[in-house]
Amino acid sequence: MDFDLSEEQRLLKDSVDGLLGDSYDFEQRKKYGAEKGGWSKSVWSKFAEQGLLGLPFSESDGGFGAGAVETMIVMEALGKALVLEPYLATVVLGGGFLRHCGSAAQKAEHLPSLIDGSKTLAFAQLEKNSRYDLADVSTTAKKSGAGFVIDGEKFVVLHGDTADTLVVTARTGGGQRDRAGIGAFLVPANAKGVTVKGYPTQDGLRAADITFNGVEVGADAALGDPANALPLIEQVVDDARIALCAEAVGAMEESLKTTVEYIKTRNQFGVAIGTFQALQHRGSDMFVALEQARSMSYFATMAGTFDDARERATAVAAAKVQIGRSARFVGQQAIQLHGGVGMTMEFKIGHYFKRLTMIESAFGDADYHLRRVSDLGGLVGDQ
Repeated sequence: MDFDLSEEQRLLKDSVDGLLGDSYDFEQRKKYGAEKGGWSKSVWSKFAEQGLLGLPFSESDGGFGAGAVETMIVMEALGKALVLEPYLATVVLGGGFLRHCGSAAQKAEHLPSLIDGSKTLAFAQLEKNSRYDLADVSTTAKKSGAGFVIDGEKFVVLHGDTADTLVVTARTGGGQRDRAGIGAFLVPANAKGVTVKGYPTQDGLRAADITFNGVEVGADAALGDPANALPLIEQVVDDARIALCAEAVGAMEESLKTTVEYIKTRNQFGVAIGTFQALQHRGSDMFVALEQARSMSYFATMAGTFDDARERATAVAAAKVQIGRSARFVGQQAIQLHGGVGMTMEFKIGHYFKRLTMIESAFGDADYHLRRVSDLGGLVGDQ
């Protein structure tokens, strides 16, 4: 199978790498993180100017009609640079709902400002004790006239404190863990009854706990069927998992590169520690783990286009297992090979490990997805 990028894809990769190489080294990242909201509006504008924010959307909606491979290329680059900006939250998650099932009116209202960088979105899904179960929803959306009234709480909403619009999962019927009776709604972040409490996360990004108290939205706020949106939610979350796999590959690649450079220059007993065979073996093991992760990231990227939801879910879960295991191994080895300085805030390697740790747990850790692969029948079915 040919895994070479097309000419257009190579140009995209060179463009993104060039942009981030010029504007996103580790010291600049610290400055961006200190800005209001925890990320740089000027960098976000550059993303918009290069068309990165409109990449996955159809040309009829003002985008570029790119596919999963292009998103993978961008996410790998963001992982290498440890980017703080809300690309995953806005383009992959929030934009994913609009792309997959947004009405013409919803797309017209939100996509132009998303693509030009003037609007950001966030996905409010996680609830207290719900863990990784997308069907565990106690937030309610009760019919009120032609619209809905939303009540409930959402936690750890990625970039929720700077989002202009929230995609909120809420139950319109059924029990707390029923698959039926779940809707997804577009809610303005400044709507009456919305309370947002933002805070930094361990990896340097931002999140928020959000309370909805009698928040009124119209019927046009519902994305797709308000009584049966779980398949849509699962598809968008799978897209996010695929994007996170690619981001992790980028972060692991940079972690390995940084570690190899360090052991080539760090001297002990009068020689560079990189000359010690035991450390060379560790570096080799890190490389193998990275390449295993890269292969599964490619597999997940291709699986994102599968029509069969079960087949897609199995492939994505398997990729998340390998990504999680590789990320933990590469991150731990990188810290060990750096020694004590790897634990300091001044060295970037610890920041890569923090981000890899957060990616590993996002939308299901390796153990959770290993159970999913088993429950779904495994990657190789009966012959």
